[in-house]
This record gives sequence, structure tokens and C-alpha cells, in this order.
Amino acid sequence: MADILLLNTLREQASRCVACSLSERRRNVVFGEGNPHSPLVLVGEGPGDKEDETGRPFVGKAGTMLDRALADNHLSRGDVYICNTVKCRACDWGTGKPINRPPTDVEVNACRQWLEPQLGILAPQVILCVGAPSARNLIKRDFKITLERGKYFPCAYAKTAVATLHPAYILRQQSAESDGGYSLLVADIARSWAAAQKLMERRV
Repeated sequence: MADILLLNTLREQASRCVACSLSERRRNVVFGEGNPHSPLVLVGEGPGDKEDETGRPFVGKAGTMLDRALADNHLSRGDVYICNTVKCRACDWGTGKPINRPPTDVEVNACRQWLEPQLGILAPQVILCVGAPSARNLIKRDFKITLERGKYFPCAYAKTAVATLHPAYILRQQSAESDGGYSLLVADIARSWAAAQKLMERRV
């Protein structure tokens, strides 16, 4: 079971982080939310505008889709824990307006001081990496999302890890003829949740 006091202490420490330049313009550190005792933790890449504004992970359009995919599995945010590999929004300000961009290796590495102990405290049975960047961070550097999503992999932070398509990618791919991969997201959540439940039963 996760130590809530330790998790809250880590959250408080992370809220004051200035380890990389993302701290200079952030509005909120997006630490994570959900059930800290859940056997399943979903890990995305990093916060966007809405997440930076609210301090909550996956609350924009992609978050709405993720909530729907959870609901299609009879789950909610209260059943899982959701966080990101990077806790502050990565964006370019060259035009005067922030434009989301992938976090750099320097930024990702700086945030490992929060991600690794966070996952250590949560101690999930299964990690579901949401999107290729998260999978490359937590599973293996050369992870290929189109070929390897839905498969089980060894992971340093859980009994096993699975990767799925990011809702933002699915939204870009959707059309009148295609769900863009939404059914795969639903199936990967189902697969991850079932595996987490089985692993939990083995502990009893």
C-alpha cells in the first residue's frame, strides 16, 4: 500500500522544483492524481495548457477521451492513478504565445528525481504508458508504439508495463471512417487492468 504521507511530502517538494527551465513559466506542477493504492498507474508524457492551468493531469480534450476509455471499462480516475513523466509543461515561447513541444532529454532527466520516487511509493503492479514518449522513458529507448503497444514488458517500477496510444494522437487520426485507434486504447486499458488484478490476487 502506498505511503500517503510520503507521497504528499514528495508532492510538496516537487511543487517547489527549479531543477530545469520549465519552472520559469509554469503555472502549476502537475504531480498526479487518483487512487494511490491502485495496482494500475497510467503515465503520460507531460502536461499541456489545461493541465498547467489546473495542476491536474489529462484534463483537456485528450483527458476527456481518456476518461471515456476508462468508463468504457467500468473504471474512473478513482480506480487508477494518473501522472506524467514530466511534471511541468514543455512549450516554446518564440512567437510570444506558448506552443506545446516534447520535453528535452535534459528536462526528462531533471524530472526523474520526482517520477522515480513517486512510482516507488505507488508501487503499482502494472504501469500503462500512455503514448510512445512515456514508453521510451519507462520501458525501452527504442520502443515502437505501432508495433509494440498492448504487449507486456519488464519494468523497473512495476511488475510489468504496457503501452497504448495517446488520446491526443487518436484525436488527430479520427475520421468519419475510423475511430483513430480509440478501440485499441480501450482494449489496452482492459488488458492492463486485468493483469493488475491478477497480480494483486497473487499477493493475497
